Amino acid sequence: MIKPIAFYLPQFHPIPENDEWWGKGFTEWTNVTKAKPLFEGNFQPRLPADLGFYDLRISENRIAQAELAKQYGIYGFCYWHYWFAGKQLLERPFQEVVELGQPDFPFCLAWANQTWKGTWHGLSNNQVLIEQTYPGEDDHERHFYSLLPAFEDKRYIEVNGKKIFSIFQPWDIPNVELFIEQWQNLAIKNNLNGFHFVALHMSDEWNPKEFNYEANVQGISPWIDNLVPPKEYSIVERFFRRFWVPKSDLKKMPRKVSYKDLVDKYPVTNLSSYQYPILYSDWDNTARSGENGWLFTDFSIDLFKEYILKACRQTENKGKDEKFIFIKSWNEWAEGNYLEPDIKFGTKFLESFKEVLNNYNK
Repeated sequence: MIKPIAFYLPQFHPIPENDEWWGKGFTEWTNVTKAKPLFEGNFQPRLPADLGFYDLRISENRIAQAELAKQYGIYGFCYWHYWFAGKQLLERPFQEVVELGQPDFPFCLAWANQTWKGTWHGLSNNQVLIEQTYPGEDDHERHFYSLLPAFEDKRYIEVNGKKIFSIFQPWDIPNVELFIEQWQNLAIKNNLNGFHFVALHMSDEWNPKEFNYEANVQGISPWIDNLVPPKEYSIVERFFRRFWVPKSDLKKMPRKVSYKDLVDKYPVTNLSSYQYPILYSDWDNTARSGENGWLFTDFSIDLFKEYILKACRQTENKGKDEKFIFIKSWNEWAEGNYLEPDIKFGTKFLESFKEVLNNYNK
């Protein structure tokens, strides 16, 4: 049975830091609702339908999300987790999921270990809002124990008895092999079976096991120029740099990328045993970045279904406990990639998942 895991953004509630950086009451919805179409046919603003403009401080909203996901065959959420040398941001929704025991829905964590810069929300400068640093072993240990209640939770998603823990920028942690070894030892010390570390932005040219990772999500080297350095660009950038139209040709328009190209060139050969497939449910981050953003053109639900089916087939060489597909994302509204119902497609993203999975699992 295939187990789709959707990345989950917790930035739908105000925090003091965002109030300071962006204005009182800022949440992800702030950018979503102010977005405007930048050219004919640009689907903006992207506004929610069934779940509305929810506040993730409210437990009922989190429960409604999980019930909807479960109804359409999503196996669990992978919550983005933010740790900056002991300081956490946007931690309240997930902490309450653990503390309250609700929703009764599988979860895992992904450490978004990157520096926050103003460009994330379209500032013209490269202002650092909060820097990601790595003070060393003591900080790694504090980090582990801050998450131990989650790791001990029966809902935490495992692979062969080990807790899935993903890392956004797998290259950035100094002596990452030692960090992973330290956490593995701490897990055993605390009566856990260990971690299944997943590298999220690692090129196909690299074997994650060489760096003590257990696995990585599917890279995109079949679709990019081989000259793009694997450490320099994120997985999204690596794809877009292969297919975008040069900005100089766009006359202050965002870079456009073909969703059909993405689906057509999706690898048909089996992934390596240590790779997981990843799906993009569309993309348009102009709500954050305006004319400096990127977006898919020619998106359609039929193409999305084809994409899902191809990803399902990539799990055929996996053990029954390893049939995971990662989805980008459950609710990244300001990036234009989400599964939640919107005013244009309604529940068609989710219906597509349920339809393809039901047919495939027959």
